[in-house]
Amino acid sequence: MFRVLAILMIVTSMAACNGASDLNKPAVPLGDFNLYHNIVVAPKVQKLVISRVVSEEVLTTAVKDAIAERFDRYDGARNYHFGVSVEGYVLAPPGVPLVLAPKSLMILNLTVWDDAAGKKLTAKPHQITVFESFDQGPIVGSGYTKTAEEQLKNLSQNAAKSIEVYLVKQNNELGWFNRPADAVIKREATPRVSTVAAE
Repeated sequence: MFRVLAILMIVTSMAACNGASDLNKPAVPLGDFNLYHNIVVAPKVQKLVISRVVSEEVLTTAVKDAIAERFDRYDGARNYHFGVSVEGYVLAPPGVPLVLAPKSLMILNLTVWDDAAGKKLTAKPHQITVFESFDQGPIVGSGYTKTAEEQLKNLSQNAAKSIEVYLVKQNNELGWFNRPADAVIKREATPRVSTVAAE
């Protein structure tokens, strides 16, 4: 994990647009989605030695608040739950050579639960990696212009946006939030039968 974080920290071409830039617009349609439980933990979170440090509570609260900020806009009739584990982060510090233009980043795992169906929609946790936005300090790095709290808020908002993008994709492709609960249960309980047309 540390090696991966070290490599990713100096990558600037993949930095994201600001994840909060669309919050004043209508939410992207997500069927009957309503977020009920928003659980964020970080029991084994890793960071680079040169990263700024925040407590586990500050880290998880920032991510939880950003998720609530984005997904509380949805008021569908069916409840879903998020289980989020923050796996790693870098909050770029000042004092690093400018040529590196270090970027803050965050890695997290997402699990989505369908309350009515009583089961996970994600067969295994979906991993998301987000970088800070370009507007956080693209030339000298945000360590010179932002506090750790400001960096963390930006990363958390980018993470929440990435979660939304993932859910929209899954809903468009698999209809996660467009099916009644009993249809989900029946579909997954019924064995698939392969048929071959007679020639």
